[in-house]
Amino acid sequence: MKSWSRGVLLLPLIVAPVLSAHADKDRAVDAHSAGAQWGIGAEKFEYRYSDTGEELAVVEGDAFYGSDELKFRWLFEGEWEETHDAWETVENQFVAQVPVDDFWDAKGGIRIDTPKGPDRVYGVLGLTGLAPYWFEIDTNLYLSDEGDASVDFEAEYELLITNYWIVSATFETMVALSEDREIGVGKGLNYTEMGLRLSYDLIDRAFSPYVGVVHERKFGDTADFAEGDGGSTEDWFAVIGARIAF
Repeated sequence: MKSWSRGVLLLPLIVAPVLSAHADKDRAVDAHSAGAQWGIGAEKFEYRYSDTGEELAVVEGDAFYGSDELKFRWLFEGEWEETHDAWETVENQFVAQVPVDDFWDAKGGIRIDTPKGPDRVYGVLGLTGLAPYWFEIDTNLYLSDEGDASVDFEAEYELLITNYWIVSATFETMVALSEDREIGVGKGLNYTEMGLRLSYDLIDRAFSPYVGVVHERKFGDTADFAEGDGGSTEDWFAVIGARIAF
């Protein structure tokens, strides 16, 4: 038998194991991508004390279930005001999240607020991901059951001093496209919040206590509403808290 004939006969024996190994690898990758996972954590679990003597307890967290292709998230945050011994704001978002690019996910769902005044329900459409230079970005468009629209924007940057000591800088803002006087929201730029926190990873990013400073400022009609309600329009806070994940 000619050599090329023997090569043709042996070709399936050579190629088959390679194709099988490649298929097994693809199945393993697909299974890993499709496998559902879950988790819960608090990005912020902190106590704030302002330069005017105001005391707040702040929690901001996230619970999720799903895969890289489709994830369901419960995003929650709230502020407890020590002076009035009550929640100043409580916000819950229930959204579905899907990838739209290598570093970006789109999300959509509902947001339920219990602020001072009447409760509000919003439709949510957002984008979250990693921008150039490792900035973590989260931005959302909200439309309330009263027909009021607003847009928020959050950015965070983490600087590793060592493998355990981390400095994180945060920036948050919201712009309302219409006024909702009943809950103290004016049209235009509502507020900005800037924070700087120094954390130490005690348990592999699962528990990281931190200290820091936060600056909050209200603008425009929102500031006027706050003043009319006896509140402040600008505060500096000393912060102590922890980042927790399960």
